Formats: sequence, structure tokens, C-alpha cells
Amino acid sequence: MMGHQNEQPGLFSYRINLERRVRNDHPLRRVAALVDFAFVRGEVAHCYGRNGNESVDPEVILKMMFLLFFENIQSERELMAIIAERLDYLWFLGYEIDQEIPNHSVLSKARARWGKELFEKLFTRSVWQCVQAGLIDGAKIHLDASLLDANASKDSVLKGPPELIAALKRAYAATESKLEETTTPAGYEAVNDRLMSTTDPDAAVVRRNGDSRPRYHHHRAVDDAHGVITAVETTAGSIAENKKLLDLVDQHTANTNLAAEIVVADHKYGTSENYVACQQRGVTTHMGDAAKGQDHHRRHGIFPDSAFLYDPASDTYRCPAGEVLRPRRLHPTRRTMEYIARGGVCGRCALRSQCTRASYGRTVKRHEYQELLNRARAQAHSRAARRDRKRRQHLIEGSFADAANNHHFKRARWRRLWRQQIQDYLIAAIQNIRILLRQSGKKPGAATAMAALKLQIKAANYIATLIRPSPSQFATLPQILALESLVLSRL
Repeated sequence: MMGHQNEQPGLFSYRINLERRVRNDHPLRRVAALVDFAFVRGEVAHCYGRNGNESVDPEVILKMMFLLFFENIQSERELMAIIAERLDYLWFLGYEIDQEIPNHSVLSKARARWGKELFEKLFTRSVWQCVQAGLIDGAKIHLDASLLDANASKDSVLKGPPELIAALKRAYAATESKLEETTTPAGYEAVNDRLMSTTDPDAAVVRRNGDSRPRYHHHRAVDDAHGVITAVETTAGSIAENKKLLDLVDQHTANTNLAAEIVVADHKYGTSENYVACQQRGVTTHMGDAAKGQDHHRRHGIFPDSAFLYDPASDTYRCPAGEVLRPRRLHPTRRTMEYIARGGVCGRCALRSQCTRASYGRTVKRHEYQELLNRARAQAHSRAARRDRKRRQHLIEGSFADAANNHHFKRARWRRLWRQQIQDYLIAAIQNIRILLRQSGKKPGAATAMAALKLQIKAANYIATLIRPSPSQFATLPQILALESLVLSRL
């Protein structure tokens, strides 16, 4: 017998059970089982008083912001409009089907009240979950940065002298503080001091592909094992990529409790300062060489600097003609010493045409830490470094592509630097959670098992240093198990 759907709605319904309506393998079920959003209550308790109207549960607000980027919903207004239409969203938020959905303004008010620290905590917790799941090796990280379009048009940009632009920025900061909004601290480095967007003063005007507009710069470190994001930092678009290398390395160590041994990046990071700094820390540099292709001497058929022999005892160079080049002056910014021969020597030299075109003769520059620089460049040009940089192309650039395609990464939703930092923390945390979801459905592979084994070895070694039993005193089994649990929770 053919059925016929009764389109008339019932007056009363007592049989709606969201727990049964949402399928068991729904992604949001797995997220709810994996992520403990309840931590937010303890983190933001100081932001709320004891009297007055009762707020929306902070856990619900955080879940709403999570949904905004996890599902790549276009706006907060649209999110609030479709929550009532989606049974899975209602289940995830803990709402009943006839419960009133709050206004979208609760999200913006919560961001202003909580600040970016809460969202940074969410990101670091996602990193630590990946560490505990054995998805992070920690020894090798890949670095890169991406420009993001600010939520401001090109028409909002003003041009003027630096003094005027500085005064305008101070005025905008004062106005924002009067509106009781969280202001962006003046701790980031402002480079472009002649242009300012009146819509978003924190975003620097940066040119890319011939298009100049207000932009931010997102800096990111990705672990080599499974592509987990271990460190992020957001700055104005005018901050160069190579300026944040050490900050990302330090953040990676702080978030994972694992020291980076190899850093992989493109040639923009391969400056003398970064090479030397990494070598001083004992970090292997598999970064591209920023000076590659700039050896004009070799290109014009002139002796390269490597043809000059350095004598550390006398701190002099000997040129191919046998003449001595002595130190003349130190460049204060580049930290390089300039070596030159005595006056008139180069003019009388038979090899002058092969050595220099300069009227004053040939000069050779040596870095203050030249030996460290040579070692770093040797590592950068090794076969292993080329292999790592090839892997980097699909690992970290794939991480950026995933964020752009699935989580609204390439354009800011909100204005001001601190709000952009919130957006980037949320996106990075969600990408890490998605990696956890993918790996949780798989059987432990060799890489995951090896990472877990390394973690157990670290714990065992640390436990041995804590116990150190003498022949007359041995630790009991419960003591060992308690110490093991404590150490694994801290590693």
C-alpha cells in the first residue's frame, strides 16, 4: 500500500531525541569525544561577576566559534540563523530543539571580554593532544608564512607623513578604548609608517602580485611527522618572514616540550643572522640560502671570495696573486669585517682583470661568525636539505591550502590585530583536531608507534633519575606506576 506524508504539523511532540537523531559516526560526535571544551569555564571565570544577568554558557560560546570555522560558515549571523535548522548543531551545543538561540552579538562580546589568550590556550591544548597521541616527533619542523587580506578595502588607506600617521593611530587607539574594546598592544613592529587604513589601522599596506592592500602576515611551524601545527604567530603584513624564525622555534619547544633539531624553510629564511643563530643553538639548518644567486663575481668571470685564503692567526686573507688583505672596518649592521690590500697593490697586479672592476681594488667581507655561517650553508646545500625542502612544498604549503579551502583562512573576518590572532588560533587548533580525528580512526602505524615508544623511553629515563634505588632501598610497583603516570603527563 502506498504511503502518504501528512504535511500538517502536530500540535505537540514528545518523541524528539537529538541523541538518537545524530548518527554515531557524525564528525561532531567525534569532536565532542575528543575535545574538552569545558576548560573554558575555569579560564574565563575571572571575566564574570556574581550579580546581574546570567550569561550564555562560555562552553557553548566557544563551541559556536569552533563551528564558525570548522564548518566554514560565512558569518556569525548566518551561524545563528542555521543553528535552529541543524539537529547536529543543536546536539553539539547541548540545546533542545525548541530552545531560543542567542543573538550573534554574544560572540563579539565574548571575544572582547576573554581576549586572545583563551584561544591561544585552545590551540596549545590541541598541540599537546597531538603530542600525547604520538603524532609529533618534534625534531624536525617546517616554517613558512602567508599574507592574509585584512577586512578593509584599498579605499580606506590614507597616505601622509610618518608624524601624521602615528597621530592618527594613537587617535584610533584612544577611540577604541573609550568604546571599552580590547585594544591591540603596541608591541608589534610597525614598518610602513606612511600608509594607514582607517578601517583597520593594525593592518599594513603590502604589495603582492601588483596589488597593494591592507594585509596581515601569518607565520607557522609544522611538525614533519604528520603536519601538526606546533607554533603560530600573526603580525602586520610588513613584518618579514625571516624575522620570526627564532620566535617560532621557541614557541614550538614551549608547546610540545620537544626541542627542534632541524629547521626546514625556503630561501627567504636563509639569512646570515638566522644561519648563525640556529648554529649557536645547535639546530641544523635545512633552509634555502638567501645569498644563492648573488655571487656577481663568479657570474662576471671574477675570482669568488672562496679563492681567497684566510689565516686565522694573523686575521688576514691572501689573494690568488699572493698579496695580503688586512681588516679595514666592521659593518655594524651586517656584522661583517671588510678586508682590503694596501693602496696601489691591486692597480699593479697582473690578475686585476680577473679579480675586480673597482677602482680602489678588491675587498673581501668576512662575517663575525664566519665558521658557523660556513657550517650552516654546508648543511643548507646538502642532499638531505634539498630532500627536506621538497617535502616542505607539500607539507606546510598543503597546510595553508587546507586552511584556505576549508576554514576561511585567506581573509580576515574581523578587524584589528588581536582579533586576527583569535582567528588564526582557532583555525590552527581546528586543523590539528582534524589531524587527530583522521589518525584516531586508523590503526597505529610505524611512525605513530615509534613516536609513542620515544615518549615512553623519555619517561623511563626520567623515572630512573627520580628513583635511583640503592641496594638497600627499592621502589615499590605502585610508586613506579604513579611516577610513570606523572611523568607521561608532563612530557
